[in-house]
Amino acid sequence: MGLGLLGRGIGDAKFLAEHGVELIVTDLKTEEELQSSLEELKDYPGITYVLGEHRLEDFCNRDLIIRASNVPLNSPYLKEAEKNGIRITQSTTLFAELTQATLIGITGTKGKTTVTHFIYEILRKAQMTRRRASSHLGVKLFLGGNERGVSTLAFLDEATKHDIVVMELDSWQLKSFGDAHISPHIAVFTNLLSDHMNYYKGDMEWYFDDKAQIFMHQNEDDYLVMSEQILDKIVASYPEHTGKHIVGRASDVPDEWALTLPGEHNKVNIACAMHVAHVLGISDDIVREVAETFAGVEGRLELVREVKGVKYYNDTTATMPDATIAALESIGDERNVVLVMGGNEKNVDASKLVEVLPEHCKAIVLLPGTGTDKLPVENLKSQVETVVGVKSMEEAVGEAQKLAQKGDVVLMSPAFTSFGLFKNEYDRGDQFKEFVSSL
Repeated sequence: MGLGLLGRGIGDAKFLAEHGVELIVTDLKTEEELQSSLEELKDYPGITYVLGEHRLEDFCNRDLIIRASNVPLNSPYLKEAEKNGIRITQSTTLFAELTQATLIGITGTKGKTTVTHFIYEILRKAQMTRRRASSHLGVKLFLGGNERGVSTLAFLDEATKHDIVVMELDSWQLKSFGDAHISPHIAVFTNLLSDHMNYYKGDMEWYFDDKAQIFMHQNEDDYLVMSEQILDKIVASYPEHTGKHIVGRASDVPDEWALTLPGEHNKVNIACAMHVAHVLGISDDIVREVAETFAGVEGRLELVREVKGVKYYNDTTATMPDATIAALESIGDERNVVLVMGGNEKNVDASKLVEVLPEHCKAIVLLPGTGTDKLPVENLKSQVETVVGVKSMEEAVGEAQKLAQKGDVVLMSPAFTSFGLFKNEYDRGDQFKEFVSSL
């Protein structure tokens, strides 16, 4: 239920079809909208497609429903499946239930992708280092969960009990983990900020409870690594948690390390990853080597290029105001940022961001959307040199180049979701990079 365009659904469908499943793929997107995904499945003639709609009858006679993460739980189709006693799960949950591999799961409102990739790189480096001394390490590493274009379910063909799977997990996936009463052996919880309030109807406790499933089903042999920001909340809300608690703080990262990732928030991210490395017996020498070379993750304060002394950053995954604030504080000096922002809202308060913008921005280029419409544009115009609205990413990059001078930064950090003008946040980032590359 939900093939999508990011590749995970494609991999899930291939895996199931290859293993002889009688498979229906249904998506509200049309055949035309899903053309790129369907092209990749053309060699699997046994799949039945129901596109541009869902049909109640398809949720009556199945053994299992695998839903995409963001399908609303009150969907009448899921209700129909429940009425018919059909189990509903997600592909990452199914993998976690069936695998014997060691699972490391990372969640949090922000930072989870960076921490996931950082841990994975630490493990890769440790593996290579050990192999120089011994060729019998025998452990394979997998990177899954919310990884773009990767089906975690398909890892079942390869991952064994000797292997490690590092997974980024969002709140929707973790709700499914909770339904299955499972948590990773090592859980990382980076932080909790207001996000997805359109889905959670403004209820932060509901959002937190879904996130908390990452550690709720651990036992005394498991580990929970968390930032100081979420520590008190976890201890107060779940005093019965039996796993081992480890707190990651920015001060845990030695000052002499020459970090490549900017910002205090990334020090916390590195600290959390460092503590996971300690649990696995990996030395700080290896962590430091990665910390001093890790270039970050695509779409997260990603330096695209420098043109005539102006640096262009792609921060498309900043889909909430707090993320854009962190980006501005990480790379912006006083009023040297030309900020490309805007999009559709998630029922999240943007007032703090509005206060911070004049401290860092010489100019703001606004992409259209329901969130943009609610910004106090006239007020911003009285505090920021230039505020201009555009209708496309191509126009946004063109305006930003005109407004930026040598020594400035052009930062595309939207603070809102991408839907409406773009297919998704990756499409938004890809377009930004494409137009910046052509400058």
